[in-house]
Amino acid sequence: MKTKIYSLFLTILLMLPTLAWAANDEASSDSTMMDYLRDKRITITEGNRVCVLKSGGEKFDDLFTAIRKAKHYIHLEYFNFRNDSIAALLFTELEKKVKEGVKVRAMFDAFGNWSNNKPLKKKHLRELRKRGIEIVQFDPLNFPFIGDFMSRDHRKIVIIDGQTAYTGGMNVADYYIEGLPIFGEWRDIHLRIEGPAVDELQRIFLDMWEEATGERLVNDTLYFPTKDDSIHIGETVDDVTIAIVDRAPRKNPKLMREAYAQAILSAEEKIEIINPYFIPTRSVRRALIKASENGVDVQIMVSVKGDIHVTPDASMYVARQLQKRGATVHQFEGGFHHSKIMMVDDKFCTVGSTNLNSRSLRYDYEVNAFIFDSRVTNELSTIFSDDIKLSTLMTDETWKQRSCWHRFVGWFADLVLMPFL
Repeated sequence: MKTKIYSLFLTILLMLPTLAWAANDEASSDSTMMDYLRDKRITITEGNRVCVLKSGGEKFDDLFTAIRKAKHYIHLEYFNFRNDSIAALLFTELEKKVKEGVKVRAMFDAFGNWSNNKPLKKKHLRELRKRGIEIVQFDPLNFPFIGDFMSRDHRKIVIIDGQTAYTGGMNVADYYIEGLPIFGEWRDIHLRIEGPAVDELQRIFLDMWEEATGERLVNDTLYFPTKDDSIHIGETVDDVTIAIVDRAPRKNPKLMREAYAQAILSAEEKIEIINPYFIPTRSVRRALIKASENGVDVQIMVSVKGDIHVTPDASMYVARQLQKRGATVHQFEGGFHHSKIMMVDDKFCTVGSTNLNSRSLRYDYEVNAFIFDSRVTNELSTIFSDDIKLSTLMTDETWKQRSCWHRFVGWFADLVLMPFL
């Protein structure tokens, strides 16, 4: 009897590696991705509420409503505030809250400010500070500017009273609402988040505020709203699981590109990507090729036009290489799609500030929300499906229709810019 028990026990021990492999092999893409994030010590929070804001109009209407309800503090971190009418409205709303006793802290990137055509100048900053708004620039540009253009703060974060946060792809500028004459509508996606994930975004802001000012702020006690307290603009999805993935150059320089590559490699059926400056690093390209070779339906949407001169040609060139390896490429012609979103298997998605280029993945401060919820993922997939109607499918024939010059520019720009942009 003892011999049989010992034999059975030994058999089970020998089978454990096989059973573990089988269990891992059957793991779904979302559970695989969550395991990866846990291994990287990324906090995964449950019980959040998410509202997808599908346009600049929706984002700013929603944000202004939340600002008007603020009682304690408002924290803003943007790549830039363009000195135009929507920024003027925002600063007017913030000034009103200051007069009510609300603490307002705002931060922008010095290079981001310098690079837009309507920057905030010193006189504007002095005026805003007189109005009670604490506004600072991150990493000022100093002559001879060596190294000043490398690691920039490209995040877009707002935290209100520790209970409501905004993040995504939009800065503060009129063209998110009005578009631009050179390409028409400026498309983008933003999120409102309520729940414990807000604390993760708050920590990012506090760390960056300390780096910019030397002042360490105490993380205010969070209090989460009930459903009755929600902003109630747009459709809100309850009970959402979120991981906030933050890239800080000196802390975790490889994290974002590794997270993207892992998300792509975890896919079993489908990947949908919209990204404006699609010149990904080699690790992300290899992941997309491998996914295609494994039978995953890889769908990529790139804009025909863009706000940086050579990037549309470079994006088209890279997309063409992936299309030849099995990906489906949609050339968006309904304006400029500045959205930075990816959906995997109808199970999880990511929305954030990260462009799929070396600039974002190798140098800048970036933040993305990885959302493990089929409802939010399907909402973004619906946007993707709708925008296919405004796109042209890339084929051998459509590629040949591009001029030799544009094809050369795309090849050369990818070759030269990939290590830097």
